[in-house]
Amino acid sequence: MDVNSGDTAPIRNVSACMTLVRSLQDRHPLQPNLGVFAGFSGYGKSVAALFVQNKTDAAYVEVSDTWTKKKLLTSILAELGRPAASGTLADLEDEIIAILARDPRRPLIIDEADKLVDRKMIELVRMIAKKSNVPVLLIGEELFPKKLEGVDRFRDLVLTMGYAQPCDLNDTRVLARTLYPQIAIADDLLDKARSEAEGRVRRIGNTLHAIAIEANVLGVSRIGLDEYRAGRGYFSRGHLPSRREAA
Repeated sequence: MDVNSGDTAPIRNVSACMTLVRSLQDRHPLQPNLGVFAGFSGYGKSVAALFVQNKTDAAYVEVSDTWTKKKLLTSILAELGRPAASGTLADLEDEIIAILARDPRRPLIIDEADKLVDRKMIELVRMIAKKSNVPVLLIGEELFPKKLEGVDRFRDLVLTMGYAQPCDLNDTRVLARTLYPQIAIADDLLDKARSEAEGRVRRIGNTLHAIAIEANVLGVSRIGLDEYRAGRGYFSRGHLPSRREAA
């Protein structure tokens, strides 16, 4: 699954994230331009965002715990083609707004946006969104919308919001076909992988990797639950494998 090339599995959360951004692009210019995509860790929000970036030429940044206001602004500018930008915070903000305003349909996607609230930088994003009037999608964890409710002047600015969902069986099939097209994995094994992973994309991917290794060891191009359990039988559940599972 190469997110850089846009060859991303079209699972439900990818479609949901794209729908949010399209709705922001197609809104009336007088409507708010902020969207929120929230959900539990591992549901594939960042993968979905990178897919949207590739399809819409969005500027995408992922916030780190250590970021300052200046780091946020320079990172956005780097995504906009200005990696060596310098100046005061006000200068950097003005430059971002000017560049974004040149293309009103080009989205700005900010991942791990919870950290902006925690570090009291969310107001800076609000002003960039307001003055540029471009689609701005904020991505965060499940409780991110609640955090935003506590921020003055944000309650009425979010036009559209969506929640990432756990993978269902069809999503798991799509992931398997995308990651390991050379192996036919039976539905009983895919559904077990999904349930043990609690529908989390990362964990499902880890299990699919283990299944592919086992299929290679067995020398088969088709594998089901019984065959897999007879061998390694590792399912990612959010913990590191035991000695037996890792053997």
